[in-house]
Amino acid sequence: MNKTELRDAVAEASGLSGADADRALNAVLDSITSALASGDKVTLPGFGTFETRDRAARQGRNPQTGESIEIAASTAPAFKPGAQLKQAVSKA
Repeated sequence: MNKTELRDAVAEASGLSGADADRALNAVLDSITSALASGDKVTLPGFGTFETRDRAARQGRNPQTGESIEIAASTAPAFKPGAQLKQAVSKA
């Protein structure tokens, strides 16, 4: 499912127009992005938790040359599914 298909599903399930569903979906995604960028967690009970995780700097290897390279520390978004989501997916 891509973003357009998700927007259409939201519009159908909620009775909103496609444009209204698109604005609502964008608002939700922007809010999650903004919260993660400021270091907050976003918890949706039954669905899961969006959070950030810090990755330490480490040594890597260039697969083409075999040369050792330094991979910088970074912060990455992560998602931990909730129990209800896990259960729904495992039944599918």
